Amino acid sequence: MLKSALAAAVAGIVLLSAAPAAAEVVERHADGFTLRFEMSMATTPEDLLGSLGEVGKSWDGAHSYSGDAANMTLIMEPGGCFCEALTNGTTFEHGRVVSISPSTGVLLNAPLGPLKATATKADLAFGWASANRDWTVVMTFVVEGPGLGALADPVDGVMGGAFARYVRFVEYGEG
Repeated sequence: MLKSALAAAVAGIVLLSAAPAAAEVVERHADGFTLRFEMSMATTPEDLLGSLGEVGKSWDGAHSYSGDAANMTLIMEPGGCFCEALTNGTTFEHGRVVSISPSTGVLLNAPLGPLKATATKADLAFGWASANRDWTVVMTFVVEGPGLGALADPVDGVMGGAFARYVRFVEYGEG
């Protein structure tokens, strides 16, 4: 019994240490919102960038049209498609790479899910900067469009999960 309690406590500490250090709705108004997630970790810009390009290994399949994250791709070049391909040949565009800097980050125009119909702006940015031996990675999502401020909390939940899975993938790979 003591062993299982100790194992549960250690597992809880490990899970807490893998959680994003900061996550919040930074701004909210009737027609938009800004989300921000931040985490520091021992990694490299190459791993941060490369892990983004393997979105199908860290995305949650529950937040895809096909139900399978393996169908998600992100071409890491300006204009590159953040897309999902179904087995019947149908392809969905979730976003496009606007800019990419291997040393500082990536910007996408990504009106995801329910935002696609009404978003006039959906900037999803992944940025990173060195802090001693660690790197701080920050994901921001700036969304604007008629009435979209009401979606801040549910989108925050989905994107918080996406950021946590991305961080976990950068640190530990698949699994």
